[in-house]
Amino acid sequence: MPMSFARLAGAGLALALLAGAPARAQDAPAGDGAKGKAVYLADGCYMCHGFVGQGSRMAGPRVAPMALPFEAFKTQLRTPSNEMPPYAASVLSDAEVADLYAYLRSIPGPAHAAKDIPLLNR
Repeated sequence: MPMSFARLAGAGLALALLAGAPARAQDAPAGDGAKGKAVYLADGCYMCHGFVGQGSRMAGPRVAPMALPFEAFKTQLRTPSNEMPPYAASVLSDAEVADLYAYLRSIPGPAHAAKDIPLLNR
C-alpha cells in the first residue's frame, strides 16, 4: 500500500530528528528555557519523550537536543504526524512553543557515544 503524504512527511521528520540535523537557532524567536521546561512537564511531553527528551522505543522519539529548525518544530506540534496529539494555539501559545523550543535546545546531547562506553560493548 502506498505511503500517504502525512506518513511520508512524518517519516521525514523522524529521520531529521534521528539524524541530528543542526537546528538553526537564529531562526527561532527568543524563548525562556525555564518556562519551556515547565511547559514540557505540565503538558505531559515527558510521558512520551522522557524527562529530558531522550525518547523511547515504545513511545515518542528523542526530542533533545532539538535538531529541527523552529518552524518545523512548530509545525510538528500544531499538525503532528503519527500518534502525537495536536497542540493548537488555543492549547499552547506561540510564546509557549518558543519557550519549549528554547528548553529542548538547552538540553545537551549524550556525553559519550555508545561505542565509547565499555560496559555497553561487552
